[in-house]
Amino acid sequence: MLMKSRLCFHRFLRAFGVTAISLVAYNSGVAAPTNIFFSAFEPMEGYTTASNLVGQAGWLGDGSGGNGIRNFIASQGQQAYIGYSAPAAGEDLFVWHPLNFNPLAAGQPIVKFSVLMRIVDSTTNQFDNFRWSVYNNQVDRLFSLDFDNYYTNVNYLLDGTNTLVATGISFAPGADYTLLVTMNFASNRWSATLNNALLASNQPITTTSAALNLGDIDAVWFIYDTNAPGDNYMLFDNYRVTAEASSVTPAQMQFLGRTSEGWTLLRVFGPGGSRWAVEATTNLFNWTALSTNVVSGSYFDMVDTSAAGLKQRLYRARLVP
Repeated sequence: MLMKSRLCFHRFLRAFGVTAISLVAYNSGVAAPTNIFFSAFEPMEGYTTASNLVGQAGWLGDGSGGNGIRNFIASQGQQAYIGYSAPAAGEDLFVWHPLNFNPLAAGQPIVKFSVLMRIVDSTTNQFDNFRWSVYNNQVDRLFSLDFDNYYTNVNYLLDGTNTLVATGISFAPGADYTLLVTMNFASNRWSATLNNALLASNQPITTTSAALNLGDIDAVWFIYDTNAPGDNYMLFDNYRVTAEASSVTPAQMQFLGRTSEGWTLLRVFGPGGSRWAVEATTNLFNWTALSTNVVSGSYFDMVDTSAAGLKQRLYRARLVP
């Protein structure tokens, strides 16, 4: 069947005198997600309720304040937590597990972070903020999701700014939520949902041209009044980070014509920021690489100067990381 379809292509070209044909560009395939890091904070993983989270199973921290392992979410075994016990004056608390992953170099630009979380209210009438902050390997904060326990709303914070942007989504202290953050390091974009409610969509991972790699994703206790921290805290469980190849929708290639020199003019439509390698053939068996381009806006144009003198040529565009 494949040989027959190729024969039909050549008959079509000869019959109608076509000098070039546009082909549907394609995605070369999506492999199963790679597990970068996962923890359910259970004893079998080496976690104990007798110690702080920081220092267990590779978890690191900066600042001071309560952190550790508890069993407060029914049917979920053990959970990690930050908060409750006041930090030293003027300090916030950051806890993280190093990831040190380069999505672009690995050819897996789609990174997903998911976590089960619960924010438990204060009994002191003092309320703080809890955050999830994404950092690169150069220790640049890329963006944060902020849970304000006074107003009980969710905001986000991009790099290069101290301005919180409201998502329009609120949360209930004491309730359980699944947070999912999807990052596309190839297109410098991220989106997030909380129990399937959209928090943010198509936001830049960096606005300051910071390095697009993944160092860690921090749980943060951000003290609102450094002189009067609350005894609120954040529980989190099933902390998972995965990476996968891009599942970009296949692009479309358009044949625009030939110049007087015999050069072929092509246009490739695709998602902004995606990269496509344009290749050519005269027989559908042997393909020659022409160039690799990034879609800016909705398409890019290219000129095949090597088509001069050829009566017919076929083209394709292949997604590359």
